[in-house]
Amino acid sequence: LLVRVLRARDLPAKDSNGFSDPYVKIYLLPDRKKKFQTKVLRRTLNPEWDETFSFGVPFAELPARRLHFSVYDFDRFSRHDLIGQVVMDNLLEAAEARPEVAIWKDIQEGTGVSGHGNVGEP
Repeated sequence: LLVRVLRARDLPAKDSNGFSDPYVKIYLLPDRKKKFQTKVLRRTLNPEWDETFSFGVPFAELPARRLHFSVYDFDRFSRHDLIGQVVMDNLLEAAEARPEVAIWKDIQEGTGVSGHGNVGEP
């Protein structure tokens, strides 16, 4: 399963400078041992990662799997702030529709977050 993290739009500002330093952690649930992480992009509310990750999972296992994306704000001297998360179900249906599927999803807000954002491709 190839997962391409392209961009996010309109993320809430988590830093006092009015921006965030976002990055994304990706899990293929229910397994939390194997995870990927995008690079941190500094001072932006509209990050463009364009990074691809490969999960080695048989096609037949896709119905039992979910993709979990957690978007964080990087902080050098304190705990990173959770901006929000996205969970994608129905991976088999998406894979059968087309070999490459572009999806926008609204972020489910993390604790203490105001505003909204979304990740994906238009």
